[in-house]
Amino acid sequence: MDWLYPIGRILFSMIFIMSAYGHLAKLGPTSQYTAAKGVPAPKVATFLTGLMILAGGLSVILGVWMEIGAGLLFLFLVSTAFIMHNFWTVQDPAQRQLAQVMFMKDLAMAGGALILYWLVQTHGYGPFTLGEPM
Repeated sequence: MDWLYPIGRILFSMIFIMSAYGHLAKLGPTSQYTAAKGVPAPKVATFLTGLMILAGGLSVILGVWMEIGAGLLFLFLVSTAFIMHNFWTVQDPAQRQLAQVMFMKDLAMAGGALILYWLVQTHGYGPFTLGEPM
């Protein structure tokens, strides 16, 4: 059953690594959406959050500094849920429903990041990891 742990880490990390690529490779269009949401310094914010989720995703997938990676992902997900997916401000019913789904997805994944943080803190890094930092 030890193989379930790395598979879960890979599946959990994939969305962050793919999203980081979108943030960093498509900085212009992504930062335009960020600007439309009223985020100050949208290019800087998009670039920094891209680095944040890349570091968090790689940390979890490789199994090194996972408590830091899980913390980065948690901070990203909670802030993104409330800033970028603020469904309560959306008037169009279809767009409101989509924003609510994205909001709930981010909160659910934030819960997953907290569970990973707890696992690492209480049970160590576990199998198939690069290990704890020195």
